[in-house]
Amino acid sequence: MTPLLESKAFDRGIDGAIQCFSREQAEALANFQADESLQKRLEELAEKCSEGDLSEEERAEYAGYVRANNFLSILQSKARVRLHELGE
Repeated sequence: MTPLLESKAFDRGIDGAIQCFSREQAEALANFQADESLQKRLEELAEKCSEGDLSEEERAEYAGYVRANNFLSILQSKARVRLHELGE
């Protein structure tokens, strides 16, 4: 599957679920932020990554956080669209 087709399929799969969100749920998702301890850990790993000092375990942990952040960013964007549809 090409990246464009994969992206369209992903969007189509997520869009239906987002339509189930109430205004309150969409607002909560759109405004979600990681807690302070997670933010601190992400900053530590990002700094070590920039310096090339991540262990294999830290690299896997950081990759997991990056994937989660990318997914969350997409969901938050879609939640904002949902809020617009609901007449935020």
